[in-house]
Amino acid sequence: QVQLVESGGGLAQPGGSLRLSCAASGSIASINAMGWYRQAPGKQRESVAIIMNDERTTTYADSVKGRFTISRDNAKNTVSLQMNSLKPEDTAVYYCNAKVWLGFSQLDDSWGQGTQVTISS
Repeated sequence: QVQLVESGGGLAQPGGSLRLSCAASGSIASINAMGWYRQAPGKQRESVAIIMNDERTTTYADSVKGRFTISRDNAKNTVSLQMNSLKPEDTAVYYCNAKVWLGFSQLDDSWGQGTQVTISS
C-alpha cells in the first residue's frame, strides 16, 4: 500500500552521528505506526524506534535510548532517525516500516529496502 525509501546510511566512527530518512509515497497521516528496525549479521531483525501517527508518542529499544531520536512529519510524509554517540554495535541494515490497522485487522505492513549503517574506527 505504501512505498518506503530509506537514505542517509553510511560509514561513521564510534562516537559520531548519522541521520537516516524515510520517504513515503503518498500521505502517512493515516499510518498508525512508523518505525525504524535494524538487522545485524546473524541476528534477528529488531525494533529500534517507533512513532505513532500523533507525531509524538514514541518507543525506543533500551540499547539506543538516550542516543537515538525518531521524528515524524506527516505533512512531508517523512520519518527520520537521528543517531548520536554511535557504537560499533549499531552496525546493521536499517529498515523503515509502516503499520496500518483497523480494529483487530492489520491492513498494511510495509518495509523499505534498507540502508547500511557501519560504525568502525
